[in-house]
Amino acid sequence: MPDPNPAVGELFKANVVNHDDLNALIDAVLAGRMNAQEELAEGYTLDVASAVKANTFATAVLRDKTSTTGARRTAARTAFLLARAQKA
Repeated sequence: MPDPNPAVGELFKANVVNHDDLNALIDAVLAGRMNAQEELAEGYTLDVASAVKANTFATAVLRDKTSTTGARRTAARTAFLLARAQKA
């Protein structure tokens, strides 16, 4: 039986989630929009705020005003790839 809440990274490897899906989430976070649930792809959602908060590195980088945009994007991307998606 497939995992009903797979890691986003697993969905990325299976081509269910693509670069554009991740970039849209990253752009939202960098713009300060951390909605509770964001549609991810093909019936999956992700709790963006929880994903970032669960990753201490991403939280630290995103809070640090001296972090470069590249570092902030990479930290958010890592947090999302490690987070568990929810089946909608």
